[in-house]
Amino acid sequence: MYRIFLIEDDVQLGELIHNHLERYGYVVYQPKSFMNIVEEFAEVRPDLVLLDINLPYYDGYYLCRSFRQQSKVPILVLSARSQELDQIMAIELGADDYMTKPFTFDILLSKIKATIRRVYGEYATNDDSTTCAGPLCIHAKDLTLTCRGKKVELSKNEYKLLKKLMAHHGAFVSREELIEEVWDSVTFVDDNTLTVNIARIKQKLSELGVGQTIKSRRGAGYMLQDPDVYEGL
Repeated sequence: MYRIFLIEDDVQLGELIHNHLERYGYVVYQPKSFMNIVEEFAEVRPDLVLLDINLPYYDGYYLCRSFRQQSKVPILVLSARSQELDQIMAIELGADDYMTKPFTFDILLSKIKATIRRVYGEYATNDDSTTCAGPLCIHAKDLTLTCRGKKVELSKNEYKLLKKLMAHHGAFVSREELIEEVWDSVTFVDDNTLTVNIARIKQKLSELGVGQTIKSRRGAGYMLQDPDVYEGL
């Protein structure tokens, strides 16, 4: 059974989510104290985190960064904050997905199932392969991207997006294809989630000195330019 750490200070909503998830076979933990959430996280060692942003003592952004420093556990943010900047901040700090309140339990459950399938189940990356396109290489074993001796770390989502783009380098891949590659379903994914993840990848490519590698075109999607195009940039 998968362990879920539910961090929500709305008692009624927390109990509702807790009870629903337990009916579907998940083991749900909730903080005993909002002052010691990081310590409780280390004790619980959850398989997935559901994280609110507006919390007493430490907000969700701080907790997301703290969790990510010690674990690659998938983090799904549940927040009433609907501004694009809030979503960008959460994903840049390590969140895997972002849901705006109010939401239906069916959508939440679908996202949880898809995330667990992707990280631990049939779609999980359990190999040690290396995929390259020109000087760029991504490594499944440690989720890193390298280029001419330089290296940056990738999240699981960034790795999967880059792998898809590398498999079709020199050609555009639609936004829908990329979303389905990483999140399984276009229906329940905010289109901005893909935009934020691509922006993070571009930033990491810039750190490696090949910041112009990914090209976008409205209606066509994204393309990892052919190695001959960015070789030597």
